[in-house]
Amino acid sequence: MFGMGGTFAYSECEGCKSIQLDEVPTDLSAYYSNSEYYSFLPLVQSSYPRRVFKQIRMNLFLRTNATVFEPIYGYWLKKLAPDFHAKIADVGCGNGQLLYELYASGFTDLHGFDPFIEKDNVINSSLQLLKQRIEESDTAFDIIMMHHAFEHMENPTEILNACFDKLNPGGKLLIRAPVADAAVWKEKRELWVQLDAPRHLIIPTVSGFEKISNAIGFNLDEVLFDSTAFQFWGTELYERGFALHQKSVNDVFSKEELVALDKKALRYNQEGKGDQVCFFLSKPI
Repeated sequence: MFGMGGTFAYSECEGCKSIQLDEVPTDLSAYYSNSEYYSFLPLVQSSYPRRVFKQIRMNLFLRTNATVFEPIYGYWLKKLAPDFHAKIADVGCGNGQLLYELYASGFTDLHGFDPFIEKDNVINSSLQLLKQRIEESDTAFDIIMMHHAFEHMENPTEILNACFDKLNPGGKLLIRAPVADAAVWKEKRELWVQLDAPRHLIIPTVSGFEKISNAIGFNLDEVLFDSTAFQFWGTELYERGFALHQKSVNDVFSKEELVALDKKALRYNQEGKGDQVCFFLSKPI
């Protein structure tokens, strides 16, 4: 991503084909540059009129499921169908932008957890960002989310157990993560953009994730492939010797090429060989 270089060894499970970094660097903070890493960019807040608009839009979306009212994160939010007063946690929240968008849209009980942020940040009475792991919290949640954070966790059993313990009965867990089922991983190996060494410590396959989540006690309700053209153009940038911050995708690919890659990503998702998924889980009542 940053062109820092380095060599990192991964192992692949002989059974489920999930992959895991062999040796985690002692200090990972160097690989999460607060000035460049996307999840630590400054929080963008909305004006009062903009928040009113977002609240109206969210109400209409959750009532009607109409695409015209759908925010960019609508497809997974629609499946979770949360109450506006649900207690929601985002693990690996980064700068908290997603939680802020939920707050601006009318949600009132939002908690972010990320040990890599600079310090605790209480945005308002509805939203707090904490420099800690969710395991350290005494709160029980209705919904726990991990948006491309699970792959940054060293011990998948430990974090899934923590989420199970912190969920209320009937609570829901959403995990969005890259998966080693990806055709681009099998074809390009170390050039795969979402391998992202050494930040990505574990990358499961769907079967590997299902096995471990079921063993903990979760119901795996649905698996939805939601990969994008990034798997192709990001990997090709690496193949051409560019770091992600060195070249704009629009400098390298034509509009026509990007449209074709979008269509290819959609096809890969439909065929179950895209490079990232949404896992929708629930804790039995």
